[in-house]
Amino acid sequence: MQEHVSDPYVRRAVASGYRSRAAYKLAEIDERDRLLRRGQTVVDLGAAPGSWSQVIAERVMPGGKVIALDILRMDSLAGVSFIEGDFREQAVLDRLERALDGNKADLVVSDLAPNLSGVSVSDQARAAHLCELALEFAQEHLKPNGALLVKAFQGAGYPGFLSKMRAAFQSVVSRKPGASRGRSAEMYLLGRRLRVGAERAGSGRESG
Repeated sequence: MQEHVSDPYVRRAVASGYRSRAAYKLAEIDERDRLLRRGQTVVDLGAAPGSWSQVIAERVMPGGKVIALDILRMDSLAGVSFIEGDFREQAVLDRLERALDGNKADLVVSDLAPNLSGVSVSDQARAAHLCELALEFAQEHLKPNGALLVKAFQGAGYPGFLSKMRAAFQSVVSRKPGASRGRSAEMYLLGRRLRVGAERAGSGRESG
């Protein structure tokens, strides 16, 4: 609790009206890699409580479109369409596809993470599965010059997922923003420009 209260990013988030310190992770990556521009269509996976959607909406509006999804309820945000549901379920994915209204996205961001069980092997496998689902979605719904920013966790499944990213995108870089706590195993992978003919990752989705 003391770490949270004294965290400079927490204090900045409160002062700036962001819903969590995570806003600064995306803001820092965007400042370096210039991902967000006015008029873009962006899909935010694992959006709750909404700090990434706040940053996205600030930078793509007016004229942009932000679709946020999370299994947890998220309070409404101006300019953001929210879908509550489990991304692993086909019925929820269908709702997300309908929200795109037949259009492709300029950017997909994924801060998806599983509820941790404390069993590292199991947690790593579940985290890798969510990464693969985000990649699969991006391969199907991104514009050819679009980008995917996805949170991955360094560990047993990380090299394999990195290989899949490199097979799908012409450029893949890793980012560890300053707002990401040093002890965290999280790493953000940024893929840009889909490879022509890149095969979609296997879905393994649960029916919903």
